[in-house]
Amino acid sequence: MNIFVSNLNYATTDDGLRRAFEECGEVSSAKVITDKFTGRSRGFGFVEMSDDDGQKAIDTLNGTSLDDKIINVAVSQPRERSNNRSFNNRENYGNRNDRNYRNNDRY
Repeated sequence: MNIFVSNLNYATTDDGLRRAFEECGEVSSAKVITDKFTGRSRGFGFVEMSDDDGQKAIDTLNGTSLDDKIINVAVSQPRERSNNRSFNNRENYGNRNDRNYRNNDRY
């Protein structure tokens, strides 16, 4: 089971997250997500455990304190993809057939 953990303290490490969840069972992996440019924690992470241990961890740790912050623990949901970030979508930038585009017929 993949578990989503949010509201993490920025000082929480992968090992600290793993230790917190190991109280509920065997942890396959624990990862605090960091900003790719600054390396600073983004305040959330993921933990992988067996289904039984994972549900026990969710029930036990949701709403508890980890590194002086109350964490939220839930089953991870697949990320929805958005079409809003297309950099090759000409309709957002105008095109030559757009009537508002400067008329180049005079050349």
